[in-house]
Amino acid sequence: MFSLDTLFPYAFNKKYSKPAAYFSMEFAIDQPLKIYSGGLGFLAGSHMRSAFELNQNLVGIGILWKYGYYDQERNKDGTLKSNYIQKDYSFLTDIGITFPITIHNHTVHVKVFLLKPEVFNTVPIFLLSTDIPENDYLAQTICHRLYDSHESARIAQSILLGKGGAKLLDVINRKTDIYHMNEGHALPLCFYLLNKYNDLEEVKKRVVFTTHTPEKAGNEEHAIKTLEVLGFFQGADRKTILELTAPDENTLNYTLAALRMAKRANGVSQLHGEVSRKMWKGYDAICKIDAITNAQNKNYWKDDALEKAFDTDDDKALAKRKKELKTELFKTVANQTGKLFDPNVLTIVWARRFAAYKRANLMLRDFERFTKLVTNTKYPVQIIWAGKPYPEDYGAIDIFNDIYWKTKSLPNCTVLTGYELWLSGYLKKGSDVWLNNPRLYHEASGTSGMTAAMNGSVNLSIPDGWVPEFSKHGKNAFIINTASEKLSLEERDEVEAQNLLDVLEKEVLPTYYDAPEKWNKIVRTAMKDVAPFFESGRMAKEYYEKMYNA
Repeated sequence: MFSLDTLFPYAFNKKYSKPAAYFSMEFAIDQPLKIYSGGLGFLAGSHMRSAFELNQNLVGIGILWKYGYYDQERNKDGTLKSNYIQKDYSFLTDIGITFPITIHNHTVHVKVFLLKPEVFNTVPIFLLSTDIPENDYLAQTICHRLYDSHESARIAQSILLGKGGAKLLDVINRKTDIYHMNEGHALPLCFYLLNKYNDLEEVKKRVVFTTHTPEKAGNEEHAIKTLEVLGFFQGADRKTILELTAPDENTLNYTLAALRMAKRANGVSQLHGEVSRKMWKGYDAICKIDAITNAQNKNYWKDDALEKAFDTDDDKALAKRKKELKTELFKTVANQTGKLFDPNVLTIVWARRFAAYKRANLMLRDFERFTKLVTNTKYPVQIIWAGKPYPEDYGAIDIFNDIYWKTKSLPNCTVLTGYELWLSGYLKKGSDVWLNNPRLYHEASGTSGMTAAMNGSVNLSIPDGWVPEFSKHGKNAFIINTASEKLSLEERDEVEAQNLLDVLEKEVLPTYYDAPEKWNKIVRTAMKDVAPFFESGRMAKEYYEKMYNA
């Protein structure tokens, strides 16, 4: 029988003893648990690890996705293929709890699994499933695919996470003072609390909200009528609903409603905080939007031998270990593509979720100049791309496939599949340069660059997200100059593509090959500067200090 007394293996630190629950649609905890798609999950996973290390009274609430996000494979011609394979996890604990919620006037039974702290060194994480015999097939499919493309299924997933997660805490009698929404997906928890307390001010006392993106797709919205039919509002009266959607009387924006139902919100970098405040400036009755810069868990991501070489100021050992890590990465390259990379050659990696604004193919925009770059024998270079497009984002899939076709014949360029936690680790540890070139103000944080810097990979980036808080050009990173905001998007892409190639040709490559001592100093400075501020222990502390205890 499940007991709250056995939930935590430690006594709570007094500074972090207020009971909180962290609701997230995805968690990237470790490779075997495939319930994540990208940066939102990576961030949540690091948060759960650091909360464990700090003895915080925090639990995670998520969904047990039967088919995960998707398995990224290749078609016969090498292009991207999305596959869905059932996932089974022997390390999760069935706590013997099943309870009902209502979706679309239909009883849906929710079964609960627990990821215990000792499995991956995280706080306890409850994962909800509807894939049980008590439900009909349609209800079972709610937890089948992370970010299901069907609108009704997507809304049902939010109801499962928000309402189901909030009800679970009541079912197990876990006192919870703070409900933390990691992005707006869990918004139904606010309506659950509104139904429970019948007072919006009581809801606000208990809810905090992290907004993650200025992108429209990340600020989900649906017609009020559709949400009403599915039971999203859980009995809230029409007047309250319209106050939360105002001035729009037909559509609910999850982010806007969350800002009106939370006591406090935050962007995920200082720059993103500014962007978010401007974005929502014209709306009344929203809470204060602060900024808590994202971070990553160093204990999970670091390479111990590389860290030891850094700590002992042993440049030879650092360089030696870096080549060993590159060699390990290149085994994956060889296995997937048949291309043999050289650990003595500067290696650039672009690896993250494929989305149009992230511009995976920016470097290839002037293909003639790109070809000259990758065939230059004086300053040789190797380039790897990896990342998962959303399986129904056919524009992003086209970019993935276009890069594949254009670089297929080049022995020093390749596109890898299966970008998940372990491959991400290999790429960060095995790269010399970590490339990030989104359109300015579109990358809320970009935490992959933090873990790259922890592993001796130098950031080459547009000054977006976390980068302005970290980077010192030519000292711990390289910055791509941005184009005038007066230009069209097409013109800005053109200018910034040239600027990217300029900094590679004129600074990055000459430094790596002609001034190795200077390069080593940049690597070491980056490793020194990235922690502790961009280590998630700082972030987990700030959430308690600035959000939960405020």
